Amino acid sequence: MIGPTREDLAQFGRGFLMGGADIIPGVSGGTVALVLGIYERLVAAISHFDRQLIALLLARQWQAAVRHVDLRFLVVLGTGILTGVVALASLVLTLLLDYRMQTLSVFFGLIFASSLVVARMVRPRSTTELLKCLALATLAAGFAFWLVGLPQGAGQDSLPYYFFCGAVAICAMILPGISGSYILLLLGAYVTVAGIVHQAPRLNITSRELLVLVVFASGCAVGLLCFSKLLRWLLAHAHQTTMTVLGGFMVGSLRLMWPFQIDLTPEVEKLKLKRYESFVPETWNADVTLCTALAITAALSLLAIERWGRAAKSE
Repeated sequence: MIGPTREDLAQFGRGFLMGGADIIPGVSGGTVALVLGIYERLVAAISHFDRQLIALLLARQWQAAVRHVDLRFLVVLGTGILTGVVALASLVLTLLLDYRMQTLSVFFGLIFASSLVVARMVRPRSTTELLKCLALATLAAGFAFWLVGLPQGAGQDSLPYYFFCGAVAICAMILPGISGSYILLLLGAYVTVAGIVHQAPRLNITSRELLVLVVFASGCAVGLLCFSKLLRWLLAHAHQTTMTVLGGFMVGSLRLMWPFQIDLTPEVEKLKLKRYESFVPETWNADVTLCTALAITAALSLLAIERWGRAAKSE
């Protein structure tokens, strides 16, 4: 079919939500893909950019090549992701800057509920398997908790380093619970890359900045293709272990979404340059009540949507 179908509209909507998630510090579009039930299909489609695709293209078997990479799915989903980024970027950044505590409370509830959704996908068949899954989830959660708590680095200004940053950041974006933008912050490359991307549509960049952008994009492409193949293999041969680790990542990343934070840089206006420090409220007050209510509401809403999705899929 040439025209858009109901499935296309659904994929566009999923992509829109993924794009909105990708611009949120600490939230991964992979988390949204996992909850919406398209994670494995997305990983498989990306991993099919391989030798077989090249062979099909050289043989001019266009239809077979399109089917091999699930091209329609990728194009519609990608369009939704780009639309979501453009449409929601300003709103989300405003909320994180002006209503940070309330916004993070909602994100905290969404990620926590997402980890429960992933946990339901793990079905240990014995006590030994259950203990193994708990140990793996604990290790993954501990690693993610440590990772998102690292101080942001100053980075390096070299082309190989930007290639490395692109490869690592795009891998993080695929993983549920790990934010690629935050990884760039840790590596000290976020401000540079984001600044170039912001100025590029206006053609207000130097030849050096254009080269940095091309190298960074190349790193993203290489990292995406290589890591997606690894993830596809893990999902096919070690599905339970992989989902356990991914769930642990999501739980550990909740550290970044803790709603109670002190602004260490009140004089700074741009969100990407601000620094915050988490704290634990000494007493139960109105703010704690509000944050708890928002987190619970967000979590229950996501679980209800996920349950509705499972019911609709089984019909």
